[in-house]
Amino acid sequence: MIIRISAFFAAVVSAAVITAVSPAAAQDQSLPEAGPLSPQQRDLLRDEIRSYLLDNPEVILEAIEVLETRRESAAAEADRDLVAAHAEQIYEDGFSYIAGNPEGDVTLVEFSDYRCGYCRQAHPQILELVATDPDLRVIIKEFPILGPDSVAVGRMALAALEVDPSRYGALNDALMSYPGNLTETTGYLVAKETGYDVTALKEAAAQETVSSRLEANYALAQTLGLQGTPSFILGGEIIRGFLPIEDMRDLVAAARNADAAAN
Repeated sequence: MIIRISAFFAAVVSAAVITAVSPAAAQDQSLPEAGPLSPQQRDLLRDEIRSYLLDNPEVILEAIEVLETRRESAAAEADRDLVAAHAEQIYEDGFSYIAGNPEGDVTLVEFSDYRCGYCRQAHPQILELVATDPDLRVIIKEFPILGPDSVAVGRMALAALEVDPSRYGALNDALMSYPGNLTETTGYLVAKETGYDVTALKEAAAQETVSSRLEANYALAQTLGLQGTPSFILGGEIIRGFLPIEDMRDLVAAARNADAAAN
């Protein structure tokens, strides 16, 4: 019985190898006909498989790696489809701040929260990317998710774009660079130091326009599966989490090369 099961198993493996090596040759091969296995045969087959895996445990690791690669590829493809389906909301919402070159050939979108430590860590890197890449376009999307103070400061930042968009870049930098505990109170103090009229800013922050824009950012983030900050969109890819500047440069270059090849 063991011989029969082993022979059947070997025939299956041989056919698979032949198919992988030569599809034409595979047409001349046929698996041995076999009826349903008896309980005893199934037990013997399980024993054969178990023995093989124990003797060759690396096969399990190889299978897991293949599975993870396939899952990552499928997830990346799903992300690209999401970005393409919501491109107008992502790139042309009409209210998010644009830094760098508005006509740049590569666009980096950042979803950020001023109270997020990793956003603060990423901020100088984004500034450096903009300073060293004249063809990079950066879109800042307010995405306050770390409590009431985050929401209050995020609303203030959106209001700042209404009150005086020319000062937003300086405000964004000052808020991200603030050394202490950033609250609603300290946020408005920073805005005042940046040159904003605090009364006008508070009035604008209370408007329904700010609420609707903030809700639009939340809804977009949910659609894209973003659950933390910072999150980025670059070259159609969704990047969830902080990346060192070297990796960001590589992704910008890859996006630029891909665009050039497509055109």
